[in-house]
Amino acid sequence: MKLNLNDITFIIVTYQSDKIIKNCLDSLPTESKKIIIENSNNINLEKELKKKYDNIEVILSSNIGMGAGNNIGLKACKTSYAYVLNPDTKFHDDTLKNLIETLNNINDFTLVSPLNDNKNFPNYKKSNPSTKIAENILSVDSIDGFSMLFNLKKFKNQNFFDENFFLYLENDDLCLRVKKREELIYIVTNSLINHKGSISINDKLEYLRNWHWMWSKFYFNRKHYGYFKAISKISLNFSAACFKYLIYSFLLNSHKKKIYKMRLCGIFASLIGKKSSFRIDN
Repeated sequence: MKLNLNDITFIIVTYQSDKIIKNCLDSLPTESKKIIIENSNNINLEKELKKKYDNIEVILSSNIGMGAGNNIGLKACKTSYAYVLNPDTKFHDDTLKNLIETLNNINDFTLVSPLNDNKNFPNYKKSNPSTKIAENILSVDSIDGFSMLFNLKKFKNQNFFDENFFLYLENDDLCLRVKKREELIYIVTNSLINHKGSISINDKLEYLRNWHWMWSKFYFNRKHYGYFKAISKISLNFSAACFKYLIYSFLLNSHKKKIYKMRLCGIFASLIGKKSSFRIDN
């Protein structure tokens, strides 16, 4: 295969990310195509980004979630490849050079990512020992959603992210569907990416994340393994959340109590088939 930088469009979904996205964009080549889906509908950020960066399109949106936001960008992409990034990522100087050179030594792929430069937090999963299929390339089961290079020729039906997921596991769901089609997911080990990861969050955002983590976990397992298997897989989380809810109620710790209440509410909502509708303002 022959992959060039001009064949790639970079897609970034943002939500109140004005303090971090510029570091990400500054690490991308100036000439590269970029699509930003701004999920907090920030017109001022749109104007600022268009003024500072070349080859950039900003699409304003309400808070529709990571998967749905990325789908907007993927469907608007005119190049053969699309690179989905989180706004808290940053390329090293040789990230793209090494990635492209390595991929040009293989015949095919569906999803690919550089390796997280923090070795304590690998950005891939593999049930069996990872298979080295060529120099600097590992075959894996899934890659994390903060860095995913799509070969769009493999997605002719535009069956990208499942938009039922609002937060969490949309990347695992996509990767599992790709593997069920017996297609290829790789990590390029000589290409490194920096992911800032967890940042300080306010209480409301923490409640939102806990609700959606449990909702998504049950929905993912129900979708792929069936309702009763999903109940089995979520039972430990349910028991732990009940126990900790009671403990923090006794200790009068309202913040921790609400965290585990949100987990229980997320599980219950997913159990009864409710959509992932919980938002910060709820």
